[in-house]
Amino acid sequence: MFPFIPLSSTLNVPTYYLVLSLTVCLCLIWISARADKFELSRKVALDLSLIIMVTGFIGGRLFHVFYENFEHYQEDFTRIFYFWNGGFVFYGGAILAGLCCLLYMIFVARVQFEDYLDLFAPVLSFAYVLGRVACLLAGCCYGGSCDLPWAVNGLHPTQAYASLWELGVLFILLGTETTAQALRPKLLKNPGSIFFLWMVLHGMGRLLMEAFRDDFRGPSLGLSISSWISLTIMALGLFLMIRRPARRS
Repeated sequence: MFPFIPLSSTLNVPTYYLVLSLTVCLCLIWISARADKFELSRKVALDLSLIIMVTGFIGGRLFHVFYENFEHYQEDFTRIFYFWNGGFVFYGGAILAGLCCLLYMIFVARVQFEDYLDLFAPVLSFAYVLGRVACLLAGCCYGGSCDLPWAVNGLHPTQAYASLWELGVLFILLGTETTAQALRPKLLKNPGSIFFLWMVLHGMGRLLMEAFRDDFRGPSLGLSISSWISLTIMALGLFLMIRRPARRS
C-alpha cells in the first residue's frame, strides 16, 4: 500500500488520483482509436466518455455518502465536497453513468446504442483493472485477515483479486471481439453481446471480491448491496444476450 507519492516535505500526490488520472487519459486515447477502427462517431464516443467521467464521479460519491457513511456526512454536509479524502462506490457511478449515457444515445445522439456498448466494453474493463490497482495502493476496499504468502499487511488483497479477474475478462472480451461472427457462440453474435458478456463476467468477479471484503459494506440483506447489484447485473446481461435482438432501422 502506497497512498501518497512524496514530492517534497510539504507536498504529496495521492496515488489513487494519480492512477485514475492516467487511466482516464489512456482510456480516452483508446476509445478514440476504437471509434475510428469500427467506423463509429468519434464525437459521440468522446461525448459518452465525458458523461461517464462526470456522472460516474457524482454517482460514485453520492452512493458512498448515502449508502456507506451517511451519519458522518449528516453531521456536516460540506464534507460531501471533501472528495480528496476518498469515498466512492463503483456501482453508484456505474449506474448513474449508464442511465445518463442511455438517455444521451436515445434522445440526443440517436445512435444504435448496442454498437457503442460494444465499443466501450473492453475500455471499461481496462479502466476497472487500473482502478482496482489504485484501490490497492490507497489501501481501501480491503479484505479480511489472511496468512497466505500473498497477503498484504495481513489482509486479503481483494483489490488485486478483482484486478486480476477483470484482466482475464478484458482478454476474453478482446478475444471474442476479434473472433469472426460465424465462429462465435450464438449468444455472442448479436450487437451489444460483448458488453452483455462483460456484465455477466464482471458481476461474477465482483461477487468473488465481495466474499473476501472486510471493510464496511453498508446495510445488508443477507448479502451486501453490491452483491445484490452484481447478481442483478449478471441476470440482466444474460437476459440481454439470449433475447431476440430488435431489428435495426
